[in-house]
Amino acid sequence: MNNSWKDSENHFIRAMSDPWYQLITKLMSDIVYKTGEFYKNKGFAAALMPITCNSISSPMGLGSDSVPVKIDLFGNQTYLADSMQFQLEYMLRNTDANGVWYIMPTFRGEDPDKMHLNQFFHSEAEILGDLKQVQKLIVEYLHALTEQMILNNNIKDKSHLEKFLELNGNIPEISLDEAVKLLPKDCFKEPVPGHKHIDRKGERELIKMFGGAVWLSYMDSKCVPFYQALSDDKKHAKCADLLLGPGEVLGCGERHYYWQELEHTIINHKVDPKEYDWYIKMKKEKPLLTSGFGLGLERFLLWVLKYDDIRDIHIMPRLKNIKAAV
Repeated sequence: MNNSWKDSENHFIRAMSDPWYQLITKLMSDIVYKTGEFYKNKGFAAALMPITCNSISSPMGLGSDSVPVKIDLFGNQTYLADSMQFQLEYMLRNTDANGVWYIMPTFRGEDPDKMHLNQFFHSEAEILGDLKQVQKLIVEYLHALTEQMILNNNIKDKSHLEKFLELNGNIPEISLDEAVKLLPKDCFKEPVPGHKHIDRKGERELIKMFGGAVWLSYMDSKCVPFYQALSDDKKHAKCADLLLGPGEVLGCGERHYYWQELEHTIINHKVDPKEYDWYIKMKKEKPLLTSGFGLGLERFLLWVLKYDDIRDIHIMPRLKNIKAAV
């Protein structure tokens, strides 16, 4: 189990009979089935998405630390998806359902570590509604998944899962400004001078402080991607991260309703609005109040299994600078 991904050939052989990877396979399967059941009961539409997009799906510029993966596809320069949130917003405008969802692989170019993968699985959804409404949906969804995880007898310690369910949806919430007052200065970075962003140490301090689960909300707008709607003070974004176990496992946010505000925010984030011309046009043609989220399934399993290295979650690893055997 431990770091066998470093030797892809031996990992390939070992993983076929390793109980750890058999457990991972079962849990991932349970997540997919439970997710489909959950959204079917909600009346949401399942969206089939391509894995490529013409504009960077996790936009570089202020508020983004994700490295896009650019490829040549049939002679055309394009990008592998980091998130298909923009396309989910589009799909929501093509259905009479109150929400759309998918599970699909997504890609990032930065170096992998204990919390980051180059290719991982995203469970994402976009709904008609505001930030509070999507937070409510998330809690219901995670309850459904957690209940399913508890049914697996091979998970030895379930106390944290049971404690999460006992919250009954009443997850404490703290704004970034409140967190700045509570935590030491070394729990924050300033990716933009004068604008604070919490680091992994700060996330874990909050998790400990609030007993295992906490929403961190209303981040500095300069430190989150441009697509998150602005709060009334225009300094913060209507977004929230759910902190569990190793840190952030899920991010959510409300989207811009007015195309003018979207275009203004794109420019303020030092991103070329021409790259997102279609996205702006979509908001012009059919304005909707929508919100959405993305759950990293491997990070969710880190929390479920009380484990500390996400690179051991993949049966078939796809890690930068390591050739895959399968």
